[in-house]
Amino acid sequence: MDWLTQYRIFARVAELGGFTRAADSLGLPKASVSAAVRRLEAALGAQLFLRTPRRVRLTADGAAFLERCRDFLGEAEELHTMFRREARQLGGRVRIGMSAGMARHLVLPRLGAFLEAHPGLQIELGASERRVDLVREGYDCVVRTGEVADPSLVARRLGVVPVVSCASPAYLARHGVPRTLEDLRRGHRLVQFTVAFGHRPEGFEYPLPGGGHATLELPGAVTVDGGEAYVGAALAGLGLIQVPRFAVREALADGRLVEVLPELPAAPMPVSLLYPLQRHTPRRVREVMDWLAGVLAEHLDPPR
Repeated sequence: MDWLTQYRIFARVAELGGFTRAADSLGLPKASVSAAVRRLEAALGAQLFLRTPRRVRLTADGAAFLERCRDFLGEAEELHTMFRREARQLGGRVRIGMSAGMARHLVLPRLGAFLEAHPGLQIELGASERRVDLVREGYDCVVRTGEVADPSLVARRLGVVPVVSCASPAYLARHGVPRTLEDLRRGHRLVQFTVAFGHRPEGFEYPLPGGGHATLELPGAVTVDGGEAYVGAALAGLGLIQVPRFAVREALADGRLVEVLPELPAAPMPVSLLYPLQRHTPRRVREVMDWLAGVLAEHLDPPR
């Protein structure tokens, strides 16, 4: 087995977190995958993985080697196809991440046409609110809302997404349509959202006359940690929500949700495309990121 194949096997084991899953994805016997990694460790003079009966994880040396290995494999792949007529088509795997709502409403409806143009491309899409570790979990890029402060990542600001406050007609029939902040204080409740249970929900956000935003704490009987459940709770009449407009566009259009307090909008949410800081990003990843940026730009306001 040549060293390039060993590098590819090592990268897949690191990305999938186990020899069995890596072997299945590569179509190789598990024994061959384990042997390839052992030979690579012997050649490098370093232990790349810590192995236990239940899990496999990278050592510090393994994490450092994985970063360089990905750079090298990307360059090797582009070099290998530089003279092919079909080189304009993309091939290989690209792992991307974003919220479930963004995936369902914006990206997945457009993905089919992109894959038809690049039949050799394989997209692995992680759709959740969880903040993934790009390097450790093998993501090529992720789309995130909110401010980003991670020196190990490159942040490409795509724009800002408008946020709408809304509730179901049934909820508003019971509690009334709020016209002011004082109305909110008189018997209204929020569907509470948190990235992790145990953290304090942020409350209802509203603009200040002199600029900036503040939050009003309101009660809420339901707390969720995912965007789809957040919208679902509002549809069920469980409270007010403040959510990116794209996530409720159809529900607002057909009347399942009603916008409230449009004159007191929450701050628009910055949207960024993040990818690992490295010397070389493979062409397939660059073009997938450009495609993603184009799809999302249709639903975003310009960056501030």
